[in-house]
Amino acid sequence: MGLDITISPISVDEIESILILDRLCFGGLWSIDSYRRELTNENSHFLGVSVDKSICPATNGIIGFGCFWAILDEAHITLLGVHPQYQRQGFGQLLLCALLDKARSIGMARATLEARASNQGAIDLYQRYGFQTVGRRKKYYQDTGEDGVIMWRGGLQRPDFTHIISPPPA
Repeated sequence: MGLDITISPISVDEIESILILDRLCFGGLWSIDSYRRELTNENSHFLGVSVDKSICPATNGIIGFGCFWAILDEAHITLLGVHPQYQRQGFGQLLLCALLDKARSIGMARATLEARASNQGAIDLYQRYGFQTVGRRKKYYQDTGEDGVIMWRGGLQRPDFTHIISPPPA
């Protein structure tokens, strides 16, 4: 990747950057109030991937973000988005690994998510990290009426889990 990359929790102070990324990645999926609620909810875990602010000044260097909800022993990944300019460069993979690692560190046993049926790149990424397709949610995405592919991954507490999620060497 060749950049100085940081993965860290997102704070409420960074909400404007997240809104910009939300519009670029998801077409405005969540409102500012929704993000504010999520960023202050103790069961919601937000991580961002950042580079030097001069590289992406509009978002203060944040080029991707992801979120999961901790529900009992399950991490429900609700968002994973990377600025379109930085997609297909491994940042989504880094975020997914960081989310799964965070979920493991707080005791989650499994993870679940929904992906757009047409987003084969995302589905392939999730499958590489052990997610399996278990069903579909018909017309899940309100903006297009597209189906959501339901994916699950267990074994977050297995001893070999950290090896499984470690990104390959650059």
